[in-house]
Amino acid sequence: MGLFIDIFLIISFNVTLLLFSSFFFTVSSSLSSSCTLRKKFFLNGLHKAGDVNLGGLFEVHYTSVFPEWTFTSEPRQPTCTGFDTQGFRHAMTMVFAVEEINRNSYLLPNITLGYSLYDNCGALVIGFRAALVLASGQEEQFLLQENCSGTPPVTGIVGDSYSTFSIATSDVLGLFRLPMVSHFATCSCLSNRQRFPSFFRTIPSDAFQVRAMIQILKHFNWTWVGLLVSDDDYGLHVARSFQSDLAQSGGGCLAYIEVLPWGNDPAALRNIVYVMKKSTAQVVMVFGHEIHIYRLMEEVVRQKMTGLQWIASEAWTSVDVLQTPEFMPYLGGTLGIAIRRGEIKGFKDFLLRIHPDQYHNSYGNSIFWEDIFQCRFAPSPAGWVEAGGALCTGQENLHNVESELFDVSNLRPEYNVYKAVYALAYALHDMLQCEPGRGPFSGHSCGSLERLEPWQLVYYLDRVNFTTSFGDEVSFDENGDVLPIYDVMNWLGLPDGTTKIQNVGEVKESAEGEELTLHEDRIFWNFETKQVPPQSICSESCLPGTRMARKKGQPVCCFDCIPCSEGKISNKTDSMECTSCPEDFWSNTERDQCVPKKTEFLSYHEPLGICLTTVSLLGTFICAVVLGIFIYHRNTPMVRANNSELSFLLLVSLKLCFLCSLLFIGRPQLWTCQLRHAAFGISFVLCVSCILVKTMVVLAVFKASKPGGGATLKWFGAVQQRGTVMVLTSVQAAICTVWLVSSSPAPHKNTQYYNDKIVYECVVGSTVGFAVLLGYIGLLATLSFLLAFLARNLPDNFNEAKLITFSMLIFCAVWVAFVPAYVNSPGKYADAVEVFAILASSFGLLVALFGPKCYIILIRPERNTKKAIMGRATSKT
Repeated sequence: MGLFIDIFLIISFNVTLLLFSSFFFTVSSSLSSSCTLRKKFFLNGLHKAGDVNLGGLFEVHYTSVFPEWTFTSEPRQPTCTGFDTQGFRHAMTMVFAVEEINRNSYLLPNITLGYSLYDNCGALVIGFRAALVLASGQEEQFLLQENCSGTPPVTGIVGDSYSTFSIATSDVLGLFRLPMVSHFATCSCLSNRQRFPSFFRTIPSDAFQVRAMIQILKHFNWTWVGLLVSDDDYGLHVARSFQSDLAQSGGGCLAYIEVLPWGNDPAALRNIVYVMKKSTAQVVMVFGHEIHIYRLMEEVVRQKMTGLQWIASEAWTSVDVLQTPEFMPYLGGTLGIAIRRGEIKGFKDFLLRIHPDQYHNSYGNSIFWEDIFQCRFAPSPAGWVEAGGALCTGQENLHNVESELFDVSNLRPEYNVYKAVYALAYALHDMLQCEPGRGPFSGHSCGSLERLEPWQLVYYLDRVNFTTSFGDEVSFDENGDVLPIYDVMNWLGLPDGTTKIQNVGEVKESAEGEELTLHEDRIFWNFETKQVPPQSICSESCLPGTRMARKKGQPVCCFDCIPCSEGKISNKTDSMECTSCPEDFWSNTERDQCVPKKTEFLSYHEPLGICLTTVSLLGTFICAVVLGIFIYHRNTPMVRANNSELSFLLLVSLKLCFLCSLLFIGRPQLWTCQLRHAAFGISFVLCVSCILVKTMVVLAVFKASKPGGGATLKWFGAVQQRGTVMVLTSVQAAICTVWLVSSSPAPHKNTQYYNDKIVYECVVGSTVGFAVLLGYIGLLATLSFLLAFLARNLPDNFNEAKLITFSMLIFCAVWVAFVPAYVNSPGKYADAVEVFAILASSFGLLVALFGPKCYIILIRPERNTKKAIMGRATSKT
């Protein structure tokens, strides 16, 4: 159907000039100053002459039957059937507005407006014919002004009702700039000013209607909806606009798009209802005409498909034929966009005064009279179906009849007709107020009734601005569109089977965009929960802590919720991506918040730190006790025979070794990082130096005991011993000084070991410096071990070589095992390994060197005598 319409429009555009030049008029060779009508259309309408005439195109009948044409017979006129009460009321609104303007002494004074109204019978061909007649007239012959040019029979047209009709008509009338103001054509394509330069409308375009619908969807968070459109320009343009606008706004997705057939196509309707039942979308928007909705609802009722929330376009929001007890179980709760309601004072009294003999041509009134009283006039108007029943007398009383025609409480399209007539009148009024010589046209000229050009009225329509008696401002934008505003309606089923359509809000255009106002407490929902709107989503919203992942091959509204990975969060609903936390932060368990990372270091408050601290202090205490024992028993042979001065110094150095381990416990600070390795290195060098000197003294004493070896002892006196220890220790102090000055150790926040933790550690700064420090200790320890090993078989009373050998073996084993363990231990465990190595080696030296001596001093005092020591030596010798 849409393709047929497009083809028709192209043909109509190209053929129109022929229709004007050859089909209607010819310039007779004998009458060079007149035009002759070649063919006359038989149209039915209502006319009243005036100084200036306005045209109108309305749907008084909503369908027509076209007879078959043959080449041999004269073509017969189509038959219009189905009296449209609302369409007739639209036409009567224009008559009322014209008469009201004629009574107005301020608007168009001394000028009488006339009108020519035609019935389009719901057929494009008839409507197009009527538009051409309004533009050219149907007089048999008229005088020319300039080669068949002159003032048209009407200066402006109100109508047409359908978008497709308006497109076809405006394509032609736009060539001559004849203004056309529609009250009901909403297709957004009509906003194309280049194609339709003289088209205006007092109803918002579908572009705004689509945006208004999207505002409602976003308000109720309906992101998964179905769309049904009519198979014409109105529906197909809406479908395109809806898809693009919905994608741009991010308001949701279309579950399906189905086109409603024009004809009675049960198979197509069954397929549409099947698609609706199969879909998970609970909200269905319908952009169509009442005939589409009526046939669709018949199929919906047949299949008993309930549980849907319907959203109606302005074309059927207020249609009475759908508000039946049969449809209300399904359509109850419908939300719709409706044309702005207005009030027209005196309109009902005007309708009650309608009479068949009221006007010169009473076609419309006669048809209305026959329909409302179910009678017929004799003879019936030519070419029209007789109403049947009794003959009409014309004396029937309208006050005794109940008809929707007289219900003026909900004037919506009628209000648009009213504004359209006034817009043309105000434009004409503004044109006639022009002062000669100060006009807007060429040479500052003004328009006049004598030589009125249609494009002149278009100029003033573009600038018209007035306020109706109801208080609404009327003006047109650069595209000929009126300031948009819609009412939001809700269908409420009453207990008596009737339907109430209530106003629950409005949506309008403002400087900030579309403004939606809804009174949700008034809305009736046709579901089990009468007060709560339904949900219509393809996928549940992704909570904070997750992100949306598109489902392959499905719309963007269909997605999976994927939890954020570690270290990333999403703190809002329906996040597309998870954001990474800052370096010092980590995601919580719910992945919706970044929290500070846990810090890790060897603390005094954790069990491992407490154990190491306790052992360190215990070792220090034991050293102090042993030192006290040795000081107390310093004059005994056991203490004196083992070089008491070096023993005291060795105990002090061991105490320092135990205490320096405490620098590795606690949160690293700059001073602790710089001091810990220096203190550790110097303390152990002092300790190992003492052991080395003791070993050398033992060897020297043993060598001196041999014939000719007495001279050796002069090199190992007390001064030499102290000097050797100080020199060896000073070398380590120099190494530490160079290391601290060149590349000092410093505290560092390490995030490489763990993702969710910050490991506070001391970086050594210079690896070479640390290696030299350890290497120097290892060199002294190795040298001490070798010397002690060589002296292990010397007599016990002259040396402690066995104890030194054993202690150095423990010391070297501990530190050889330390290196790989330290390198492979992360974080605080590296510090723990180093502290363990310090404590283990310190205890090894303390126990191996001083354990046996303390045993003899405290447990076996009888062996702590010179005689016992010398006796043992003699027996061995």
